[in-house]
Amino acid sequence: MCDVPALRFSELTEEWKDTTLDNECTINPTSDKLKAEFVYIDLESVEKGELTKKQVIEKANAPSRAQRVLQNGDVLFQCVRPYQKNNYLVKDVSPEIQWVASTGYAQLRTKKNNPAFIYHLLNTSSFNKKVIVRCTGSSYPAINSDDLSKIHFYICGIEEQKRIADFLSLLDERIATQNKIIEKLETLIKGIRHNIFKQLRKDVGFNATIGNILSFEQPQRYIVSSAEYSSDCTFTPVLTANKAFILGYTTETDGIYSKGDCIIIDDFTLDCKYVSFPFKVKSSAIKILTAKNKFILRYTYEYLKSLELSTEEHKRHYIAEVQPHSCVLPDENTLKTIALVFENLACKLADEQSLILILNKQKQYLLSKMFI
Repeated sequence: MCDVPALRFSELTEEWKDTTLDNECTINPTSDKLKAEFVYIDLESVEKGELTKKQVIEKANAPSRAQRVLQNGDVLFQCVRPYQKNNYLVKDVSPEIQWVASTGYAQLRTKKNNPAFIYHLLNTSSFNKKVIVRCTGSSYPAINSDDLSKIHFYICGIEEQKRIADFLSLLDERIATQNKIIEKLETLIKGIRHNIFKQLRKDVGFNATIGNILSFEQPQRYIVSSAEYSSDCTFTPVLTANKAFILGYTTETDGIYSKGDCIIIDDFTLDCKYVSFPFKVKSSAIKILTAKNKFILRYTYEYLKSLELSTEEHKRHYIAEVQPHSCVLPDENTLKTIALVFENLACKLADEQSLILILNKQKQYLLSKMFI
């Protein structure tokens, strides 16, 4: 194996050395006693390196897993389903309140290395593959701290560690900023949607139903035959109506929906998506909705989104419950104006979402090339 990475800063020539995690870090260091109240980080608190939930709890109500007392520079490695790479570099602990993590994480405290370097190294595909082969369990694969500590990897000198860590951390900050841009834009769209349809209900009133406006088609002829999807986006996307949306891409050429813009809605969950490109679907639970023209389709899609439909009942809902749902249908000029507003907002959101995909691909490329 090459003893230096494929991509590095040109003036740095030192060879990397083979080591193990327990040589470089203290795994699950002895913790201080829990205080009466603390910030608790559980396995649901971190997503792709970002702390998405920070809950303050009392020791008396704390789960038994709340044991790892944290300090700045600690790295949390997700031991349960580690392929998700929901690891975290602790950096916001203040003297005012104690931070505590779940034992679902391995707590790594570097002995002399750059903590951010170790954090980025743990997120590389090469390290993750070594973790996965040591995992046990099928539904919730997990690795224990002892097995994690013995994994071999290559490490560089402290100067190169800092250069790599600083560079990748800057990219992480840009990704975090982009995520906030998307989040704020989604909130803006939701607010505009709420205000427009609230005013229309007041000015126009209910004068139609969803079934009057939209036609539906069953998806059987468009269902993909194989669940072996490609990541090559030059092939046909396979869609679901939920958050994932594009599950992957298929090389199948028969049964592609290519009739123009439509709405796909999951008959069980009532999640829906606006689609403007040819596709196949995974499930027979999807219904494909169309309208007389794109303005009516876009308008009705936004109206459906404004209803915030959801259900916990595992049954089909569209025909019995969604089609009869009352709808506000304004005059043609108003409808067209509203449709164009949301189409422009959707295009803006799609551009921002495309950028985050590019940034994440850049991050994965750099992780694959800047480490061995």
